[in-house]
Amino acid sequence: MTLLLACAAAGCGSGGDTKPRVTDDESLPPDQKDARTLGLEIFDLVDRAVAYRGSHQGRPATTLRQMGIESLTTHTVRRILNVQREPVVTVAYRQPAQREIVSCRGDSQILVEASVNGGRFTLMCTARSGAQRPMEIGESSEP
Repeated sequence: MTLLLACAAAGCGSGGDTKPRVTDDESLPPDQKDARTLGLEIFDLVDRAVAYRGSHQGRPATTLRQMGIESLTTHTVRRILNVQREPVVTVAYRQPAQREIVSCRGDSQILVEASVNGGRFTLMCTARSGAQRPMEIGESSEP
């Protein structure tokens, strides 16, 4: 009974939107646009990887194909690896020459971060220069 009340208080099963909120693409600088595009894809893939693990008795998928997902899209290359049964997803642009950000990666922590930060989450991204930096995806709290 206590578990049921705790779940109801936390909004379990409420069907609420857990997708990250994002700003309009046109108002973002080029590096944020690139990171946003990769970030939304990473968020979806991490969410699906966690769901897969949950429905397969705690066994994580070792490949995207095992989850029924292609590793190549028209514009991106996707990779998954597991670190202590936690999925780490990397998405990179196939043609990075015109991009400020060429790849980003995230793990299941982004799902938690998005749920407590109004849809915002942080990824580690790689710039065209090779430098890595954290980038926040989603709407900022500024008016």
